[in-house]
Amino acid sequence: MDATLNAYPNASEALDNYAAEILFVAAVDKEAAALPEGTPLLVTGIGTLPAAMALTEYLTVAREEGTLPRRVVNIGTVGALRDGLDGVYEIDRVTKHDFKLDILTDIDRYLLPKVIEIPVNGNHPVQGLATGDMFISDTHTRERLAQDSGLCDMEGYAIAAVCQRFGVPVTLLKQVSDPANESSVGTWDDALPRAAHELHEACVKSGFIAAH
Repeated sequence: MDATLNAYPNASEALDNYAAEILFVAAVDKEAAALPEGTPLLVTGIGTLPAAMALTEYLTVAREEGTLPRRVVNIGTVGALRDGLDGVYEIDRVTKHDFKLDILTDIDRYLLPKVIEIPVNGNHPVQGLATGDMFISDTHTRERLAQDSGLCDMEGYAIAAVCQRFGVPVTLLKQVSDPANESSVGTWDDALPRAAHELHEACVKSGFIAAH
């Protein structure tokens, strides 16, 4: 895709288009491989820190130029924390599951919210998302996270938090690539072609891109 802004690992060298009406954001290019040629796409790299750094850099420059996108659409793969989940879901709430801090004073006023609520468009089934800097592939962690969320990933909370800070509406569309248990090890890359196709179809259904 010639419009890809490949922000990882050399973001400052690659960010050269700041006029996107809708900015698509993915962790890796294979997740967005089915988007039409020329789609404004920011590839951040995997994990909360790369995602936050890349999107913050993009939106900072766009704001300075008066060209903030009217929406950020984060597309990507997720693990299913509950049985029976498949296909693409829109995220209505996201948490950072690996940030733990016992609050004994008023220090909580310096922290990001525990839960970020995200308005949804009603075109897709909805799930909550748990974000953390780990690939979930064990049943014990899966069951613990499933108490609060149906899906897990490694970027969603960071994307939502950055968009909230910049006042840019955000949509998270996530495709279930694996069951987030022991069987997930070594299967993610093989699942990406199907994920890219389903995410493209979800973007069409939401009206973010035109149907072919």
